[in-house]
Amino acid sequence: MDSVQTFVDFLQSISILGAAWVALYGIDAWRREHIGKRRMELAEEVLALFYQARDAIASIRSSFGYSGEGESRKPGPQETEEQKAALDRAYVLIERYNRHTELFSRLHSMRYRFMAQFGTEAAEPFLAIVRIVNEMLLSAQRLARLTSVAEWSLQTDEAQELHGKRIMEVYRTYYEGFDDDPIAPRVEEAVLQIERTCRAAIESQGTLHGLINARIAWRRGHGPRP
Repeated sequence: MDSVQTFVDFLQSISILGAAWVALYGIDAWRREHIGKRRMELAEEVLALFYQARDAIASIRSSFGYSGEGESRKPGPQETEEQKAALDRAYVLIERYNRHTELFSRLHSMRYRFMAQFGTEAAEPFLAIVRIVNEMLLSAQRLARLTSVAEWSLQTDEAQELHGKRIMEVYRTYYEGFDDDPIAPRVEEAVLQIERTCRAAIESQGTLHGLINARIAWRRGHGPRP
């Protein structure tokens, strides 16, 4: 009789341990699913923002203009009509950028959350976009200076030729469409890089492949532990 009771107690202990293991496994599975869902939602939002930023940059740099663009700039008291027209044209890029400041601010604010979920290296495309936008704004400032240069300083053929080369150099950053465009390929590369990271998170969510990849990434130090 004692042996039967001992066996029953043993089974009960096994049952309790099994139930505890199932509960712990369920909690861990829920935690992993919750973390994976957060990563997926963040990846989707960031990827959408990068797509919007790509379109915004193309719009800002478009060579097609509209009547009245640039005229929101406050002119200086000593500007001639010719200087005002030149400075207004240079200001068009800044005016267009101002219409997208909220987008670029949102993108910048997402950077640290993205780093926390995917690692510092994976967030490099954010910095690439910041550098590109800064170069665009700088090109507008340079164009404003170059197009308002006093005529007396361009009396010689050499001075005019050098001035023209400097303006064309600025145009390649200011406007899109040049064969040696220094901006568009870098924008595409930033989007492709962020797309690879985000697509992996979106498409592997909830799969064994995704869990294995997440653990490998954590062990290599490129992401948080799943």
